[in-house]
Amino acid sequence: MSISKTIVISCAGVGSRLGFGHTKALLKIAGKPLIIHHLERLRQFDDVRIVVGFNAKDLMDVVLSYRKDVIFVFNHNYLTTSTLQSLNSGVAFAQEFIVSLDGDLLVAPDDLDVFLEEKKEVMGYIKAYSDEPVYTTIEKQGGKNYVTGFNRKSGNYEWTGLIQIKKNKITNQGKYVYNAIKNHLPFRAKYINCREIDTPDDYKKALAWAKNIFK
Repeated sequence: MSISKTIVISCAGVGSRLGFGHTKALLKIAGKPLIIHHLERLRQFDDVRIVVGFNAKDLMDVVLSYRKDVIFVFNHNYLTTSTLQSLNSGVAFAQEFIVSLDGDLLVAPDDLDVFLEEKKEVMGYIKAYSDEPVYTTIEKQGGKNYVTGFNRKSGNYEWTGLIQIKKNKITNQGKYVYNAIKNHLPFRAKYINCREIDTPDDYKKALAWAKNIFK
């Protein structure tokens, strides 16, 4: 059984900590922009939306060189808002399920393919590695892993930012996406091999990681 999905890729932010002067979705990874890596895994989906803000024209030009039917949604307040506001901008008239994918998240292709095949609500998690993680509490229920809590202090695992969720559960409450969805926990959890890019050091590490992933 297939389910209807809207894919929302949030790419509006400035990426000030990276300091490259362009959106992180245009970072070159394994010879191509990060956003193209996303789009290559999304060929089977008709409803793909990219939320743009900073550096919007350059990003749109790159996307349209690969795929013409993407919907662009503008977050004009990208300097003062977070991914939560970008996500909310992208869900108007969406299908039953939303897949939220950050534009600065590099995901192993096989892992993203498997995640996109999911037919129920699910979140992606990974062993904690980043400098400012949203830690997740992972518990087994009925033989499966579930995310049962978030915190910003400590933990063994962190949320990747990748989630498949019913659209009616996405609200504009709180500053970040995890604030808005915490009242809907638990979510089934799937381990995702990925790297988030926020700083020059993150980018350097992601390039090294990608050499073994994108061949």
